[in-house]
Amino acid sequence: MSERAIGFEVTASEGEARAGLLQTRRGVIETPVFMPVGTAGTVKGTRFEALESEELDARVILGNTYHLWLRPGVDVIRSCGGLHRFIGWERALLTDSGGFQVWSLGNIRKLKEEGAEFRSHLDGNVFFLSPEISMEVQAALGSDIVMVLDECAPGEASHGEARTSLELTARWARRSRSRFDELQQEGADLGKRSEHDGPLSGGQALFGIVQGAAHADLRRESLARTVEIGFDGYAIGGLSVGEAKPVMYDTVEMLAPLMPPGSPRYLMGVGTPEDLVEAVARGVDMFDCVLPTRNGRTGQAYTSRGRLSIKNARFAADARPLDEACACSVCRRHSRAYLRHLFTSGEMLAGVLFTHHNLAFFLDTMRRVRQSIRSGDFARFRREFIERINSGVE
Repeated sequence: MSERAIGFEVTASEGEARAGLLQTRRGVIETPVFMPVGTAGTVKGTRFEALESEELDARVILGNTYHLWLRPGVDVIRSCGGLHRFIGWERALLTDSGGFQVWSLGNIRKLKEEGAEFRSHLDGNVFFLSPEISMEVQAALGSDIVMVLDECAPGEASHGEARTSLELTARWARRSRSRFDELQQEGADLGKRSEHDGPLSGGQALFGIVQGAAHADLRRESLARTVEIGFDGYAIGGLSVGEAKPVMYDTVEMLAPLMPPGSPRYLMGVGTPEDLVEAVARGVDMFDCVLPTRNGRTGQAYTSRGRLSIKNARFAADARPLDEACACSVCRRHSRAYLRHLFTSGEMLAGVLFTHHNLAFFLDTMRRVRQSIRSGDFARFRREFIERINSGVE
C-alpha cells in the first residue's frame, strides 16, 4: 500500500460515467478532468497564475517530452531541478512519451525495434528515441505521471499494419516498465517528494497505452497485454488521428468498460467539448487537447451553442459576450465587437482572451460533468449539453 505512486477512487457513477478522486504526490485531482496542454513548458497564451486562479483552477497540465528534450534540453532542465522548478508550476504534471510527435514526423523518421530515429523539426539534427531514453528524459523532467513510449498506427490502418504497431507497442511497454522501475530505484526522479499526503510513495506514476487502431480485436488484445505488464493507469492512444468520429466513439465504448475499474482511464489527445462529454458517458476519466489554446490563437471560441469564429463580419458591432451562458472574466467584461477589433488589429491580447475563455469553458464543462454524475443527473446533462452545443451560435 505504501508503494503506490497514485491513488484512485471512484466516488460516484451513472451508467459507465464515473466521478472520482485521483490522488497524486502534488495534490488531489477530481475526475473526469481536462488537462491543458503545456507543450514546451507553457500553456500557450496564459500565465500559470490564471491557471491556478479560482476561475480556472487547473490541477494538472501536460508537458511534452519530445519538445522539451530538443529544446531547452534535459541538461538545462536537470540543472534547474526538474520541470516543476524550471517553469514555476507546483501542481501536478503529466508528460507524454514523445511517441506521437515522432509518429507525426512521417517520412523524416525511421522506426526500428530499438526505437525511432528522426530529424529534429528545429534544425534537422538526427536524434534517437527509445523506450529507455524516454523514461530517462521523463525522470529528469520529474513529471508526476509518465507515459510509456508507444507506436501510433494511423486511424485507418489495416489490420496487418495495426497488428505490427500493437506488437511493437507491447514490447516497448515492457521495456519502458523495466527502465522506469530501475530509474525509480536509482532515485533519478527529480520530482520525487519526501513529504506527501496519505499512502503514496512520493515517486512517479507510469501509465500504459492501448493501441490497435479501429480494430476491436486488436484493441482488446492490446489492453490485455498492457494490463498483464501492470501500470498505475491506462490510456487509449491512437484515436483522433484521422478516423471518422463514430469510429472513435465506438472504440471507446467497447474498450473503456474493459479497462481496470480501479485505475484511471485516459483518452489521449481528445477533443472538442462534445467529445469529452461523450467519452465520459463511455467511461473515460482523463483528457487532454490543444484545441482550446490553438483555436483561441486563431480567434475561435468554444461556447455553449457551438464554436464561434470572431472573423465573421456579423460580430463587428455585436455588444454581446462570446457566450451569454458563460461566467468567465472575459465574457463578463468584453463584447464580441471589442474582441473582433483586437483580433483584426493583430493585438496579442486577442489570443490571450480567447485562450482564457476557451480554457474556462472546457474546465467548467468538466466541473458540471462531475457535479451531474455525483447528483445522478448526468444523462439529462449530456442530452441538454449536446442539443444546445449543436444548436448554433446566434
